[in-house]
Amino acid sequence: MHTSPTAVPAPSWTVGGVTVHRIDEIPLPPATGPWLLPDATPEVVTAQDWLHPHFADQDGILRIDSHSFAFVVNGLRVLVDTGIGNGKERANPAWHNLRTDFLERLTAAGFAPESVDLVILTHLHADHVGWNTRQVDGAWVPTFPNVRYLTSRAEREFWAAYDMEEARAQMFRDSVIPVEQAGLLSTVDVPHEGVEVAPGLRLIPSPGHTPGHVAVELASRGERALISGDCVHHPVQLAHPVIGACVDIDPRQSEATRRQVLGSLADTDTLLLGTHFAPPTAGRVVAHGDAYRLEPVPAS
Repeated sequence: MHTSPTAVPAPSWTVGGVTVHRIDEIPLPPATGPWLLPDATPEVVTAQDWLHPHFADQDGILRIDSHSFAFVVNGLRVLVDTGIGNGKERANPAWHNLRTDFLERLTAAGFAPESVDLVILTHLHADHVGWNTRQVDGAWVPTFPNVRYLTSRAEREFWAAYDMEEARAQMFRDSVIPVEQAGLLSTVDVPHEGVEVAPGLRLIPSPGHTPGHVAVELASRGERALISGDCVHHPVQLAHPVIGACVDIDPRQSEATRRQVLGSLADTDTLLLGTHFAPPTAGRVVAHGDAYRLEPVPAS
């Protein structure tokens, strides 16, 4: 059973008139990196000295986190991805039966569950949908009772037709289907150019990790940020965009998406907020040789 420390003020970044809060869940164990990104060997990682100390240790072991992002844009109170969740039966031991203070952290940041208006799910993997629900009297009920849960139509339709193994089916039973049955889950078509789901808030197609994966673009007062979801798991992929995740549905498409996203961000003022990036979590993408690196932007 995993626990996390007493809630502390959420790290945040300013994007125009919007404050983006990182809501921490847990740091993932050192074994996560070799499993998730097997081509990011210690030799590959230590060759990128800029990854140390924030994103990897001196031995080349990747630092990877689970967290969500919360913000208010034009009066809409938004949460992007909902982490792993508490008390969930998971095949991955790092995700199994957690007992964290995620909701306390979220509330302390000013986003009590009943106050959230919109939950955006970049994709439907277990570590992105877990806090969709919590257990009440033995039943999984929506954590955010007054929201629209939103994901891409392509994402939901893909998994609806997928022959799921039991572990994934369990995740859908406890974290996706209950919000559907409550009438809270909506899907949206996400065309090539993206789609605005609220003023200043766009979903950007970023397929490969899953077919309907989206990144989330935030714009305010001439400034922009992009929340990566899992199209980029770790900054080592900036140095080596060819490195993919073992759970990518379409590795070739995943790499193409990663190259396109990083190329669009390189040498711009757009802030990249990594959904699994360890602190400092955010930064600006800069071209470096034939690839990229991340210039961290510390939280306030």
